[in-house]
Amino acid sequence: MSKVTWKGSALLAPLPAVLVTSRHAGKDNVFTVAWAGITNTQPPKCSISIRPERLSYEMIKESREFVINIPTSYMVRAVDYCGCVSGRKTDKFAAAKLATTEATQVDCLQIEGCPLTLECRLTDIIPMGGTHDLFLADIVAVNVDEKALDENNKLRMDKCSLLAYAHGDYFALGKKVGTFGFSVKKKHKSPSRRSNKKLK
Repeated sequence: MSKVTWKGSALLAPLPAVLVTSRHAGKDNVFTVAWAGITNTQPPKCSISIRPERLSYEMIKESREFVINIPTSYMVRAVDYCGCVSGRKTDKFAAAKLATTEATQVDCLQIEGCPLTLECRLTDIIPMGGTHDLFLADIVAVNVDEKALDENNKLRMDKCSLLAYAHGDYFALGKKVGTFGFSVKKKHKSPSRRSNKKLK
């Protein structure tokens, strides 16, 4: 495979395009974050990177709480809008027609249309010396839409039409092509083959 080399840049892709909600001094806000990820399993921790000039930067810094709302691809217009418009002048919940309910463990809104929401408490702000600062947080609660569960209460994210972001474009995630560990899982012999061996 022939490749060309560019200078270092933020081209890790795809990434989740999430809606982050926060509340401070009686004001609620929502904005779009593409730089989001999991940083630890136990205890469960996550990170989001925020530009210091964003309204949510100051709100989350002061309140120490936020919710990561994972949207569907059908919400792409709202996701894009909330990343382009400032909450200083606009009620983005109303403008983007985002229905909300109160979170369960933090003083913040969660977005009803998102199949999964992660309630977070800020632990650290790490200056990155550039465009963004890294906000590290504990995930204190996860809320799952019942429609995202199968009959055995197993989470089926492959049925949620999740949204991804890559280099300025949005994508709807498609079909599932594997499950963690499937490449090293031992194959079981079929019952018919085992019974044939016994007959011999």
